[in-house]
Amino acid sequence: MILEIKISNFFSIKDEVVLDLRAGNLRSKKSKYLSDNIFQWEKESVLKTVAIYGANASGKSNLIKAIRFCCRMIFNSHTHNEDAIFNFKPFIFNENEEASTFFIRFVSNNIEYEYSYSLTSSEILSESLYHYPNGRKAKIFERDEQKAGDKSNKYSFGNIIKRPLDVAHNTSNKTLYISRASQMDREMGKIIYNYFNHKFILGYQNAANNLSIDYLFEENKEFLLQALQIADSDIVNITMEKQKVMSKTLGLSFGADGKETIDVSDKEIEQVKFNTFHEINPKIPFDFETQESDGTKKLFNILLNIIDIVKNDRILIIDEIEDSLHSKIVEFIIDLFHKSKSSQLIFSTHNTNLIDLDRMRKDQIYFVNKNEKASSELYSLYDYKDFRENMDAEKGYLQGRFDAIPFVDYADSFIKSVING
Repeated sequence: MILEIKISNFFSIKDEVVLDLRAGNLRSKKSKYLSDNIFQWEKESVLKTVAIYGANASGKSNLIKAIRFCCRMIFNSHTHNEDAIFNFKPFIFNENEEASTFFIRFVSNNIEYEYSYSLTSSEILSESLYHYPNGRKAKIFERDEQKAGDKSNKYSFGNIIKRPLDVAHNTSNKTLYISRASQMDREMGKIIYNYFNHKFILGYQNAANNLSIDYLFEENKEFLLQALQIADSDIVNITMEKQKVMSKTLGLSFGADGKETIDVSDKEIEQVKFNTFHEINPKIPFDFETQESDGTKKLFNILLNIIDIVKNDRILIIDEIEDSLHSKIVEFIIDLFHKSKSSQLIFSTHNTNLIDLDRMRKDQIYFVNKNEKASSELYSLYDYKDFRENMDAEKGYLQGRFDAIPFVDYADSFIKSVING
């Protein structure tokens, strides 16, 4: 589970923003009614979902993009070469070059961790990992690349990682120590890497830990059918069959003269074929790939992945969750997370119907707004202590009470001039 994320100096974000998934101290009747929206971990109440609102170009997507980038650094930084430039942009209006920072507080295997690092676009500057094995904070390692001297001066360690300096000696300033430690088969490195790889899902295309679709289908068929029917689909059955097909592959070969030629060969591969059956006549099969609509195919894949996520208490982060989905389907997806044990969903959206305090708690609704310095700020409805839960939050948002909304000011004459030239 995620407890807290802090980000600074990424894209349109200058100063540190905090996305806190620890629930606020809400004791109203509405918050008690929404008890499914949170779960308990030790003495903490933790949010299952967070919705992020804001005007176009406010920085909603940049927040999610920054989180995704920071996670992918853990996956990929051990592959970086000497000339690698990291795939992000710091806040463009900074007068001085400043470090970009990432901090995450999370729980894995019932142990709380704090992991953080700072970097420029070309090098890692610092990195640290702490844990709370007995309720007390303990250091696993710290790293400061700006200190003079050798690796033993730049790093300090607790007693968790075996031969930690061996890993440090193989960690360049392009690489996160935790990424290298996982690659070098250090248990703590693998714990952190696997948390991000298996638990933190960065989008539908990364969902279910890259498990094959046939495995997901076989494991979740009945859940999937129920979910499709609740989502207003008339599909009553789905069958799957595996087919052997021939596929052409291209390869290069080199002759005695050194010239390369392209070789074309046939290779037998296995494909998965789905047939769907509809309520009007459940005996007639529909070829899923050619006869179902794009919307049905998208919903099938999304639900298949989401069911796996909620069953296995993973975390999903999605930008613009309503993309090509009806608002009622979005509500259904959110309800799936709220009914789960401890899965979490972080998403951006323009769907103001969700700003409903009969559905979402005040601390689940976040806003992103550009300030006068063009920097994105992040804050929640919970920060508005004077906004009572019996008020209409959606109306308040649309009226601009919480900012984070476009203010469109135009005259009819302007529209007529555009249309009429």
